[in-house]
Formats: sequence, structure tokens, C-alpha cells
Amino acid sequence: MPSSARGGQGRDHRQVIDGILWQLRTGAPWRDVPKRYGPWKTLHERLRRWTADGTWDRILARVQTTQADAGRIEWVFSIDSTVVRAHQHAAGARHPAGGSAAWVEDLALPGEALGRSRGGLSTKIHLATDARGLPMVVLLTPGQAGDNPQLLILLDQVRVNAFGPGRPRKRPDCVLADRAYSSPSTRHALRARGIRFVSPEKKDHAAHRRRRGSRGGRPPAFDAEVYKGRNVVERCFNRLKQFRGLATRYAKRAAGHWSSSPRSRCGCADSQDRP
Repeated sequence: MPSSARGGQGRDHRQVIDGILWQLRTGAPWRDVPKRYGPWKTLHERLRRWTADGTWDRILARVQTTQADAGRIEWVFSIDSTVVRAHQHAAGARHPAGGSAAWVEDLALPGEALGRSRGGLSTKIHLATDARGLPMVVLLTPGQAGDNPQLLILLDQVRVNAFGPGRPRKRPDCVLADRAYSSPSTRHALRARGIRFVSPEKKDHAAHRRRRGSRGGRPPAFDAEVYKGRNVVERCFNRLKQFRGLATRYAKRAAGHWSSSPRSRCGCADSQDRP
């Protein structure tokens, strides 16, 4: 954990993190955080500062490194996404401009991962977990963004260091994903990276291939037994959404919405980003 900026006189990290997790669990306004956790302004400021300086990222990276050195990371990744409704308080974030406060410049992201759909404002959370359900990387996009265009962007953020010398590991052995990610371009890109891809073929893709006859080629390989392990990402979403602050977005900043959980790394891609 970072050292106190006040020469060791700052509020205890344990108390602050407990207060942040209480707010995240309940989804209550910051002003309603119980006094036993200290002043709410202290909690919010510590959260903002640790988000801006990457403290939450380093916490997750340290956990992943420890798990990797113990041989507990299983490099079969499951990938999926979920949409969370954004409360009206999540809108109206201050845009960076000349003369803006430094923290606005540090946390501001294009579009703040807010999109509009039939249900109103929403944010989509893209998540990759290992075979045991450990979150490896998270990506936020506007709610209307498609799943497949974000798969390679998500995998590009994987970086697990090891204690001691050596390069960080960036590629899983296998990726499990549902039909939303199944496309010839995705299969070709993962094949070029040496990553096995297990995903059922879309019905319209299969029909088009059959119409072309011999020119359509063979159907892509699909291992139904391996694919049964994809549900770990669904179970991970289920656990994370027990925290109401994650199940519904209240934060104006995309970085503040997801990086407030020390279990996950926050990344943000604008809806215009495409591989």
C-alpha cells in the first residue's frame, strides 16, 4: 500500500478500505457512510487518488503475480460481458479543458463509457477470467457497444508479471467465448497469436458456409467438453454484482466506477475503438 502523504499521520488504510467496500456493497451516497469508517471526504479522496495513481491496478497485479508463482492461474480464459444500468447521477461528468483541476485531467476519459439503449444510460463491462474465475482484466465501453470488437482489445491488456527476472505473460493457452464473439476474423486473429479459440459457430455463419458448398470450407472445430468451463465468467459476474455499486453505476467517472473494487483492473475503450 502507498505510504501516507502526511508522514504516517493519515487515517489507517484498513479503515479506509473497509469504508470504501461498505459504500460499494450498499451503493449508498458517500455522505451516508457510517462515521466508524472516518470522514466520507477522506474515503472519497483516497479512492480518487488511488484510482489516478494506479494503486488498484498494482494491488491486482500483485495478487496475480502471487497466484502465478504458486501455479494457481489456469491459462484457459473465459470472456463475456454484462450491461449495467447507469443512474442519472452518473451523467454530467466535467469535461477536461484548459484550467481544469488536475484530478479531472487524470481521470477523464472520452465518453466516460456511457451509452444509450432502450433502457436509457448504460455501461457494458467486458471481463476475462482464468479457469478458476480470477478476474484478469476488465474493459468498460458504452452499453450499446458490441462484444466481438472488444475481444482483442481485452486480451491486449493481459500482463502477468513474475517475481524475479523474465518477461510478463500476455497470452492465454485457450479462450472460451459464446456466439457473440464467433466470427472468422476473430478466429483468424487468435490463430495467428497461437491461442486456441473455443466458441460455437453462429447459425447464420454456418448457413452461409453451407450455401457456398465446398468453397465454404470446413466448420470450425468446437470442443463441447472444454466449452463447459466457460460458465466461470458468469459466476464471477454474479459475485461482483452482489456489490450494488457495481451492479448499478452511480459514479460519473468510468475509472471511479470499476477501479473502486480492488478485485479488478479498470480499462476503458470508447465505442469508436475497433481492432
